[in-house]
Amino acid sequence: MHYPLREEPHPLVRKMESIVDLAADERESLRALPMLVREIGPDQDIVREGDRPSQSCLILEGIASRYKLAGESRRQILAFHIPGEIPDLQCLHLRTMDHDVAMVTAGRVGFIQHRVLEDLMARHPRIAGSFWRETLIDAATFREWMVGMGRRKALSRMAHFFCEMYARLDAIGMAADGTVPLPITQEEIGDALGLSAVHVNRSLQELRGQSLIMVGRGRLTILDWEALAAIGEFEPTYLHLHASEMGRGR
Repeated sequence: MHYPLREEPHPLVRKMESIVDLAADERESLRALPMLVREIGPDQDIVREGDRPSQSCLILEGIASRYKLAGESRRQILAFHIPGEIPDLQCLHLRTMDHDVAMVTAGRVGFIQHRVLEDLMARHPRIAGSFWRETLIDAATFREWMVGMGRRKALSRMAHFFCEMYARLDAIGMAADGTVPLPITQEEIGDALGLSAVHVNRSLQELRGQSLIMVGRGRLTILDWEALAAIGEFEPTYLHLHASEMGRGR
């Protein structure tokens, strides 16, 4: 059975309000979306390349990734997704998945039927516009990652990555005293940034050595935001967050 999610704060509402102002009726319609909630373990696929899903997945808890396999099962992580995001929203229009989506950590996922999302967007054009805006932000983020992989050195890539993840988690209220949950392994960071294990470890040690970050036990603490952002050439315009949301947890 599919039921509305009664959690407060609702992950989808919280995420949408990080990029757009919602009216009361829009907020209530998002809360009322019926979904099937499932617990999914780490490294388990949610949807696979070649699937033709009739539902989309909303990340409720944990972190997910979209990825592709190249050659002999070499993984390239294309994006990380946090609570409130719908990684496969494009399947409303692109009916066949051209990549995989998996949980990085253990977490909960809400599955929402496409017909339900289509009805929601027909009743609330501003929500439809917000979903479209979210897919455009995904594309902007992907462009920024491509610039990083093509033109930034390893240390700069990693600094930029930590700034981005902090900013996104901060915007949905998951930052406190300069710290966010970030239970991502060094291997996963390497697969996302196109870095070898040696480069990942060396860059982490350098950022720690400069007293810019602390990483461990699934958490990231940024000790010097300005210096880290300068090394990573991080400018958050591409995330299109509300100005009031930026830096709330620092």
